[in-house]
Amino acid sequence: MSFARVRALAVVGVLIVAAAIFVIVAVVKDHQGGPAAEGGKCPEGSVLADAKLPRQQDVKVTIFNATSRSGAGSDVANDLLSRQFKEAKVVTAAPNPPVNKPGDEVAVIRYGPATVGAAWLVRAYFLNRATAEFDKARQDDKVEIILGGKFKQLPTTTEVNQAIAALGNPELPPGTCAKDDG
Repeated sequence: MSFARVRALAVVGVLIVAAAIFVIVAVVKDHQGGPAAEGGKCPEGSVLADAKLPRQQDVKVTIFNATSRSGAGSDVANDLLSRQFKEAKVVTAAPNPPVNKPGDEVAVIRYGPATVGAAWLVRAYFLNRATAEFDKARQDDKVEIILGGKFKQLPTTTEVNQAIAALGNPELPPGTCAKDDG
């Protein structure tokens, strides 16, 4: 065996040992904190929220068109359905219509505790340029999208994937704690 090969094997061996030590130290020093680690106890007055990032196939959205373009809501619904969303309905008149039309915004995303993760995913479809409105009293499993005056079109799949990566994991809104799925 040549000296170069012995040297290469020695370097690889040292790297494997260093990686093993790093993993062992990380596992030993791991101290998870927060409500989930404390037996799932929520602070008083908090509501349980589902902050798990879902697949598109599990997300239901309701779309309001507050743009000046007729058919923008239908276009978004069709685009989301073609991207495997479970449900995308356009509402023209509703019992709870958007009071403040987002004229100078791309969109407003309204959601409740059951759809924190889903709303996080929907934000990526607006490249994190939509305003999020959390209502802890909502009990439904849908995310409402109110298209605003600055909305043009949904981004490409690649842009959405990049936005999901940039957003990271869903963050819990104030007044909530993580729902234990286990």
